[in-house]
Amino acid sequence: MTSNITTIEPNELLEVITNAKEKLGFTLLLDITAVDNLHKTHPSQSRFELIYILRHSAFKETLMYRVHVVDEKQGVETLSSLFSSANWAEREVYDQYGINFINHPNLKRLLNHHQFVGHPMRKDYEITKGQYCSSSEDLMDEMKPLLDSRGLDMKKDELMIVNLGPSHPASHGTIRTLAALDGEKIVAGVTEVGYLHRGFEKSCENHNYNQIIPYTDRLNYCSALMNNIAFAKTVEDMMDITLPDRGIFIRVILAELSRVIDHLVCLSAALLDMGAQTNYWYLFNPRNDAYDFLSKLTGARLTNSFMRIGGMTHDLYDGWQKDLADILTKVDKGVTESLKMITHNRIYNERVQDISPVSAEQAIEYGFTGPNLRASGVAYDLRFSNPYYYYDTFDFDMVVGSVGDTYDRLMVRFEEINESIKIINQAVERIPDGDFNIDDRRIIMPSKSCVYGGIEDMMNQFKLVIDGVKVKKGEYYGAFEAANGELGFYIQSDGSGTPYKVKVRPPSFYHIAAYPKIIESYQVADAIMTLGSLNIIAGEMDR
Repeated sequence: MTSNITTIEPNELLEVITNAKEKLGFTLLLDITAVDNLHKTHPSQSRFELIYILRHSAFKETLMYRVHVVDEKQGVETLSSLFSSANWAEREVYDQYGINFINHPNLKRLLNHHQFVGHPMRKDYEITKGQYCSSSEDLMDEMKPLLDSRGLDMKKDELMIVNLGPSHPASHGTIRTLAALDGEKIVAGVTEVGYLHRGFEKSCENHNYNQIIPYTDRLNYCSALMNNIAFAKTVEDMMDITLPDRGIFIRVILAELSRVIDHLVCLSAALLDMGAQTNYWYLFNPRNDAYDFLSKLTGARLTNSFMRIGGMTHDLYDGWQKDLADILTKVDKGVTESLKMITHNRIYNERVQDISPVSAEQAIEYGFTGPNLRASGVAYDLRFSNPYYYYDTFDFDMVVGSVGDTYDRLMVRFEEINESIKIINQAVERIPDGDFNIDDRRIIMPSKSCVYGGIEDMMNQFKLVIDGVKVKKGEYYGAFEAANGELGFYIQSDGSGTPYKVKVRPPSFYHIAAYPKIIESYQVADAIMTLGSLNIIAGEMDR
């Protein structure tokens, strides 16, 4: 997490970032975003600025650079020759802000459809303007250069072009992959996203900080509470807020339970893709019990909106320990039984071992984080490298693979479920009594009994609802070890109760960007299993 940022000139960008990567060791490009300074009280030297966020190879430090864009049509030099992850990151900035990246290999829209006019993240874009798409893209502008680079010709080599998705039960979300097939073998692939794009970041600029929390639920909806916690924690860090210990332990318990649920969805769906329906029920049924627990606690099963800046809506209910223990027992049994059926199963092992391997170097280059990165043998987990919420005091292990194939990506998640259960059990034993929210009426709402019984508390609630929690002026990048990897939020505050800028760094966005590359030379059935092992969640990818 960092709030330090270095400003560099546009003509220095490539040289400075190259130096940061090759000499300073900042090898992981986390994200690229832009800021429109149009509505700032004190105008910047340029309307647009670019923000580059990199992480060190030791995974403890982040480095941020700011580049003022003199002319958005001219733009700045692309970093796609340095980082594969820059390709899609720059396409997103171009799509949302209209900033050009010189020498980019394929600068075209990514989240908004190809008929879209304008750039929605600009401050002067009319947000109520509806723009409809009347025709689909054939994606041949991306496919043909790929085939040409491989010396292939569709007619001469008798290649078949097929669509995998976006509306297909095996596509794991609204994801479209155009694949060129030589028989059953994929020789080239192109992936298209944006079908679920709904303007999360634009909505953040028009709502106060607590009103944004329900929007975070809709990012990775398989572990919605983790998004709640990650966003609230980033804002709290900006405000130098530390939760009471009870609040911290509640967040740890709920975050790790969310990680378990997310992994159960990934594993059960991936196994179902290869016909393992019995395993599906062993893993999916405990997930349903976990949602019953969350519904009882928060009032909602899937999208909970339970967190608040400075704490959460209410405390744990009476008898929660027994309900949680019952869920963990069922999860443990489901995982155990499922592993019994696949560990030495020849069909399973042949379907997933040595399929779509990603080396450690490739994983870093693609911007992988979380289980998909650890599967490739890279020991990076924010709970270890930058421990928060007392994670350094819990007894649990980091699960690391070796080959980075479909098998490793799945098995890492199986083992991480066991580690999360260990953390939850320890947190349940250690959770103290006391307050779960901070005691600050500028941030936390008064209780309903006080609101209904006194004019001061009623006015207090009114101001917090209308104006929001005031966050000190500045910018900050906060990161959280979510179920799919590093979930980051870059926030710029102008001192009001509404953020000037929010950018989410979603792990699935970079995983799906690499997907068409890692399925090449494998069969269609292998590509389906690879997609399942990456655990792409369209909500956080498309935003």
